Amino acid sequence: MDAPLWTETHAPELAELPQDDAREYLERAVEEPINLLLQGPPGSGKTAAARALAREAHEDPDNDFVEINVADFFARTKTEIKNDPRFEHFLVGRSSMSKRDMINHVLKESASYAPVSGGYTTILLDNAEDVREDFQQALRRIMEQHHRTTQFIVATRQPTKLIPPIRSRCFPVSFRSPSSEEIVTVLERIVAEEGVAYDDDDGLEFVAGYANGNLRQAILAAQTTVEDAGELTMSAAYETLGEVGLDDEIESMLDDAEAGDFTDARSTLDELLVDEGLDGGEVLDEILRIGRKRYQGERLARLHRLAADIDFEMHEGTSDRIHVSHLLAELGRDA
Repeated sequence: MDAPLWTETHAPELAELPQDDAREYLERAVEEPINLLLQGPPGSGKTAAARALAREAHEDPDNDFVEINVADFFARTKTEIKNDPRFEHFLVGRSSMSKRDMINHVLKESASYAPVSGGYTTILLDNAEDVREDFQQALRRIMEQHHRTTQFIVATRQPTKLIPPIRSRCFPVSFRSPSSEEIVTVLERIVAEEGVAYDDDDGLEFVAGYANGNLRQAILAAQTTVEDAGELTMSAAYETLGEVGLDDEIESMLDDAEAGDFTDARSTLDELLVDEGLDGGEVLDEILRIGRKRYQGERLARLHRLAADIDFEMHEGTSDRIHVSHLLAELGRDA
């Protein structure tokens, strides 16, 4: 989509979060800035909730709220990290640092900066299941050193991959996949604000069912339908979403990987994991589905062998992004 994403332009306020229990815990955290562990499946609203909390708690959230997606560190090169506008001012003159030291330095500096307004800074570590254990140990020490001035929010799909000292320093807040009724309520608010025609029941319910409990996917599907058809009715959603799939994205990603354009292939992978809310296993399934159409013989057998290895690594390892990236790199070895 070329237009701004509705997930950003219609980000919910704290009072608009659809999950009552999680919302109540976060509302208490506005007055008592304790560390939080937001845990739940993709698309359940963890990141949106953390951002809503920061807007509610800080007079100047642009300066007092720091959002770090762990994938920005652990699957990027040193050059990519140093050139990221969010991090480059921390790393000026530090080109000799190892990647691990760069990461620790950015986090320490973020935690130690005096808040612009209020009494503390909030740091969100998103997709924290990708954090390696050595970095988790460093994070634990930073949390201890700056506990008086910094609130840490750790968001993850897999809390068991965090070391006990991290979990013990955070109050757990569980997010479940939202119900169809909750998704419809969110969509009603968004389409009303957009001023587009929609079915009170059928159109919104179709999109909610299509998203299967993933609120992010539901919002993006509604936006796709409106951009394509100009309205959000049952027939418009059926025609639009029935044609929308991941084939083009997967084909493009495989084309880039085979051509040796690993940066472009990984960029598409990021879109699938972050924007589409897929996990590594779902991306792997899509790669195999498309692979059966485009490969034969030994090439198809090789893809299945690679996929089997990657599937095992994802169950044993920490980062879906790193492991699926490994498969893409293997496909490009002959480029």
